[in-house]
Amino acid sequence: MFDTMTMTKTVGGFCGMFLVFLLGNWAAESLYHVGGGGHGGEHAQAYMIDTGESHSTDEPAVAEVSFDEVYAVADASAGERLFKACRACHKVEDGKNGTGPHLYDVVGRAVGAVDGFRYSGALAAVADSWGLEELNAFIANPKGFAPGTKMAYRGMKDIEDRADLIAWLESIGG
Repeated sequence: MFDTMTMTKTVGGFCGMFLVFLLGNWAAESLYHVGGGGHGGEHAQAYMIDTGESHSTDEPAVAEVSFDEVYAVADASAGERLFKACRACHKVEDGKNGTGPHLYDVVGRAVGAVDGFRYSGALAAVADSWGLEELNAFIANPKGFAPGTKMAYRGMKDIEDRADLIAWLESIGG
């Protein structure tokens, strides 16, 4: 029943059907393409209506707040709630490591100083101790602060959340 000729016809039929679908897709894209001729999907504006407002496309400048100013008003109790994301890998009991090293008394501690934990070595190249600025930068973007680190956390983007978390970590230290 399935000889070479039948198999060849079947495979040829599937290839022909696939080519018809590709041709139909190409034809539909060219017929119904609504993009302008601009670069990257940009469209040229045909005309402008003067409304009397400024035509500036610049975003208003946002005042950059330093971490020290945010840390000065940080809420340690809010930081304790934020630690739930860290709890999967880190412990706060002294000497009790999880997937990551324990964070008891981490503020001011030397980088890589927890006995019994194997560090990746990437941290030693970027800082000597865990000061406020180092912790802030590391929690914001671990892979950006210490390329090659084993920490898989993507980072905490909100500066207020980072300040609250660091304030709580500092409060549990010895």
